[in-house]
Amino acid sequence: MKARNIYRKIEILIATLLAGFFVFFISTNNDYSFERHQFTDNHIAYNFNTNYLQPWIAIIITAYLLVLFLTQYVEMKTRGFFKITLFICSYLLWAFVLSFCFSYIFAWRYGDSGYTNQRDVLSGFFVEGFAVAALSFFFYLIYYGLKELVFNAALWKKIKENRGSKVVYIALSVLAWLFILIMLGANNAADFFIIVWAVVLPYALLMGYLNVKVLIPALPEKRPFSGYYLSRIIPVALLINFIATVFCMTTVHGSGAFIGAYFLLLVWTGLVVIPASWWFYRNQKEKSGLKTALGSSQANLGFLRSQINPHFLFNALNTLYGTALQENAERTGEGIQKLGDMMRFMLHENMQDKILLVREADYLRNYIDLQKLRTATSPDISIQVKIDEPATSLQIAPMLLIPFVENAFKHGISLKEPSHITIALHTQNNLLYFDVQNSIHLKPDGDPERFKSGIGLQNVKERLQLEYPERHELLIRQTAKDFFVHLTINL
Repeated sequence: MKARNIYRKIEILIATLLAGFFVFFISTNNDYSFERHQFTDNHIAYNFNTNYLQPWIAIIITAYLLVLFLTQYVEMKTRGFFKITLFICSYLLWAFVLSFCFSYIFAWRYGDSGYTNQRDVLSGFFVEGFAVAALSFFFYLIYYGLKELVFNAALWKKIKENRGSKVVYIALSVLAWLFILIMLGANNAADFFIIVWAVVLPYALLMGYLNVKVLIPALPEKRPFSGYYLSRIIPVALLINFIATVFCMTTVHGSGAFIGAYFLLLVWTGLVVIPASWWFYRNQKEKSGLKTALGSSQANLGFLRSQINPHFLFNALNTLYGTALQENAERTGEGIQKLGDMMRFMLHENMQDKILLVREADYLRNYIDLQKLRTATSPDISIQVKIDEPATSLQIAPMLLIPFVENAFKHGISLKEPSHITIALHTQNNLLYFDVQNSIHLKPDGDPERFKSGIGLQNVKERLQLEYPERHELLIRQTAKDFFVHLTINL
């Protein structure tokens, strides 16, 4: 996080220096401009301020402000629909500013014999502005993706776990799409086929992705096709249709091209994209539900197989607790009481799908207190715990955090060497932040646990994927002496 913040400051500094340099260069270049001779050749009056200085400064300042905004925007923890809306609005603003400035920088086209009328000239400014804006946003997304590969350890881990298959698949698909598009253009294919391949196909994929990942998941279960859905799909479709139509106009010329392309995309959205994305989402949700149910059934079966008569256990614990009090063994009695509370939690609340986060925090405290009883006589063992009292309304899947703590005590405690464990849990709004850090001690060569992984960590990863898909971030790092876990969950 610290490295990312430093890099963000460097980004802003470089953007500021570049913007200042270009403004200085343009402001001092008052004897010549790249387009000045075009005005003279086409008998159009030229003004340095109007046709060169002011529009270029407007472009530079707008680009600079957008860079500052996007640098903060991509880090915002907001809903996907809101972020997409901001991104589209930023693109439209940038495109309109470019189109407006181009109308002054390239105003010599009004006298060029290659343009039949002013309408064609204005249309050209409009198309070029939107095309340049799309290209610049495309390169920014590439830059942002490369930056995330460097700073996002979780993304690297996903690519490593999947062996880069998804990345390679996407890259090959894009290359194949570009190759076919170039072949269509080189062979002078009909405008219709170029539009379908260059615009309609990417448009369908984009609309389908937005439907499956953003719009449809936000729908209420009882009224899926209510006004809630229409109020979101219609504006998004109209905006993306508008942008896609601009690209169509770069290929097809004529007064009816805009209306025809726009109508084609609207029909394509209503008849193909929306039904197909809805079917795909429901199919994926059904598969995910079956997988979750199967995982829960297997977990319950394993629990039932290992369960013994709880009444016998509680009676035995109560007997031991009473004996400890009679013998004035307060620490022993306290440990037995905490163990009883933990067993009640495991036998009752552990069977529920969701429990109060307060109860999960209580279980963590009881477990840690029991472990402290075991290590209390060792001065070289440091255990630091900071578990804030969470809001009473927050819920979490039971027994989700304890495996990380168990793993810390299993691998982080040695009665022969200095050891340390640090555990922190706090919430902010609906976000849970959980951190565990522990020392690492290698097991002896003959220890059967030497090469075994942490307790239940793989199981926790699978549960997080099932219970909180795309709503959690798990970062695990290991050095020669320490083991770190950072977990964030949007409850």
